[in-house]
Amino acid sequence: MQGQSGDTAEISGFILTRQQFDTPDGISFQFWLKAGDNALPVTVAGQEGVFFVLEEDVPRIESLLASQLNNPSSSSPGWRLQSLPLKDLQQRPVYGLYSNSLTTYRQLTDLLQTYAIPMIEEDIRPVDRFLMERFIQDSARVRVSGPSVKLQPAEIEPRLTMLSVDIETTMRADRIFSIGLYSDQLRKVLIVGDGQNEPWLEYVNDERALLQAFIREVERCDPDIFIGWNVVGFDFRVLQERARRLQVQLNLGRDGSRIQAIESASGKWFCRIAGRVVLDGIDTLKGATWQFESFSLEYVSNQMLDRGKLLGHQMDEGLNRGEEIQQVYRENPRRLAEYNLEDCKLVWDIFEHAQLLHYLVERSRLTGLPLDKVGGSAASFDNQYLPRLHRKGYVAPVYASGESQMGAPGGYVMDSRPGLYHQVLVLDFKSLYPSIIRTFMVDPYALAEGTGTECDPEALVPGFNHAIFSRKEAILPGIIERLWQARDRAKTEKNAPLSQAIKIIMNSFYGVLGSDVCRFFDQRLSGSITLRGHEILTRTKAKIEEEFGYKVIYGDTDSVFVWLGDDYPVDKAPHEGRKLEQFLNQWWQDEVQQRFGLTCHLELEYETHYRRFLMPTMRHSEKGTKKRYAGIRHFADGSEELIFKGLESVRSDWTPLARRVQRELYRLIFSDSPYAAYLKQIVRQLKAGELNDELVYRKRLRRPLDEYSKNRPPHVQAAQKAQDRFAKEGKNRPFSAGMYIEYLITVNGPEPLLFASSPIDYQHYLDRQLTPVADSILMFLDDSFEALYAPQIDLF
Repeated sequence: MQGQSGDTAEISGFILTRQQFDTPDGISFQFWLKAGDNALPVTVAGQEGVFFVLEEDVPRIESLLASQLNNPSSSSPGWRLQSLPLKDLQQRPVYGLYSNSLTTYRQLTDLLQTYAIPMIEEDIRPVDRFLMERFIQDSARVRVSGPSVKLQPAEIEPRLTMLSVDIETTMRADRIFSIGLYSDQLRKVLIVGDGQNEPWLEYVNDERALLQAFIREVERCDPDIFIGWNVVGFDFRVLQERARRLQVQLNLGRDGSRIQAIESASGKWFCRIAGRVVLDGIDTLKGATWQFESFSLEYVSNQMLDRGKLLGHQMDEGLNRGEEIQQVYRENPRRLAEYNLEDCKLVWDIFEHAQLLHYLVERSRLTGLPLDKVGGSAASFDNQYLPRLHRKGYVAPVYASGESQMGAPGGYVMDSRPGLYHQVLVLDFKSLYPSIIRTFMVDPYALAEGTGTECDPEALVPGFNHAIFSRKEAILPGIIERLWQARDRAKTEKNAPLSQAIKIIMNSFYGVLGSDVCRFFDQRLSGSITLRGHEILTRTKAKIEEEFGYKVIYGDTDSVFVWLGDDYPVDKAPHEGRKLEQFLNQWWQDEVQQRFGLTCHLELEYETHYRRFLMPTMRHSEKGTKKRYAGIRHFADGSEELIFKGLESVRSDWTPLARRVQRELYRLIFSDSPYAAYLKQIVRQLKAGELNDELVYRKRLRRPLDEYSKNRPPHVQAAQKAQDRFAKEGKNRPFSAGMYIEYLITVNGPEPLLFASSPIDYQHYLDRQLTPVADSILMFLDDSFEALYAPQIDLF
């Protein structure tokens, strides 16, 4: 979008992509905006990059740059130092160091780093700073008047289009067989070979023609977003490599430019396409806090959609994926095309089911993060915090330069009281750490103002680790208040993606302040959050026991578990939970006002009523566990749900049999039903070989197989046996980090499921799987698993 002399144009759109590049007139920024149903580029030219340096270092920097960077043939050195009305959080004046090109910007940062001269905010890309300082988050209003282009914040609801992409290749990915494409407007597979074309299936002569057909389809449907499964690290990486080898220009950008699939120094792949975004399903799900035992497409689709791939599940999990694809391609290419298309549809349906695009749009609107940004909690914090800090006359500190010689422990976890209980209530502080920040003015700027100037003690709020905060000058509490109000509205409107995005953003703030790789790290800040949390939990426990006489049997970070007594009526427990909630909220309101003169934003909620509850002991100990418990959750309508936290039934490193037995045994005991006959039946079936399918262990290699030298746990031994067997068969099957190994324990040790031939060691499963899960609850009934199954041993 460019204006002619005298012309004025204005348009608003959602920012799809942002790029920066050098021109003879300085740095240019290019933004692709989605405005209505159209996408258009906006270019802002003649910009500078800037970061900050301490005034005390300026003479040294000037001398260094004059000798190292000045170009005698140029009338301009390409950089300039300028005094600014800004200082760092230690009250030291700073200068801006400006550059008129990205090349010079990199030279400046490299040179100052080489000479160990502190730099401030040098890691922020100029294009990101341009948007951030204008408070532009996800959308912009663009006004073009002649050569002048101005961007301002805007709020729009974008209509974004997606295209799901998946490729099928040889085992070594040195040849692409087919490319699947799926959207709400397109259902197509392009495949190399001879066959009869169908509306959804197009045959092409060779791989080069395949790539060219793919480019044409992308141009025709013109998607804003590509989605897929490992789509950046595999599909687009391979597409780029094959296009290079075949001398095909993979021009998928909206301006006709080629894609750039790039591997970072950390080994992570990312993809740049002008005007289009590439979203990986795995990264997006993880960012939205979805959790699965495995993030294979087969596993996730079965869990979320109750359906999986068209070909065998081993194609994702096992050892013969590439061989099976090659065989199907040779024998029945149409079947491979069906499989290819179904993979595309699975990814599409996962995005729709989990509302992932909606989540990412909301996240972008709240934080300014690009749609394809993976992680980004520190960048999210920067986008919201730094512009407001600058307007207060400060810049950020040098990375991780805050106080670090103090104790700032994590969340408080109480010692538990092990036992088998009736009527346990869980009271939970809603977003405890954000509410502590909001209540007690925990904030880098407020810390600088509170400790760096002469302040009236009445204007200060004491923190922990010698922190003192200004009660009037704070930025972060205001940011949290806006997010909190937005989340309340999202809940009222039943906007689950927005509510989840806000929750993740707010909870990330503590991590930013408490991580020694973040710019605002300071243990006075993190300690004033976590240690305040310790105080809140311990005082809440004491107040409950003092005022009501109930026992608090456990507490973890933001929750307390209150035992009402085994004889307490089931139907009255929820009322008592609400009574505790109301009393404690009022008490904290009064306490914070009286002690600090502050408005309390702590909010305790009655969350859960357990009709039966087990707090187990640590193995081989009488001490109670932490973060491990189970119970029968009782709902207001009389329905119930069996809940496990941290126990074997929810851990993938235990066998399916152990997990099933634990769930059923706990259900029987929680329901006061007989259990001995059930356990004896399980032992009989196990010994008779009727449960062999449930004895498979499944564990993941944390590193390549050949890097395990000394300690070789069972799954590594099983993987080694499988690799040796493949080698004998003349097959090269490397076992890489991240691969899952399925194996059995036999009388000859662990053996891979694929090649297991020795008799199963049933005693191992009795001793190492069933006994621990059963005894964790039987001990509270003065019983044991061994006492139940030992008399049966002679029968076999």
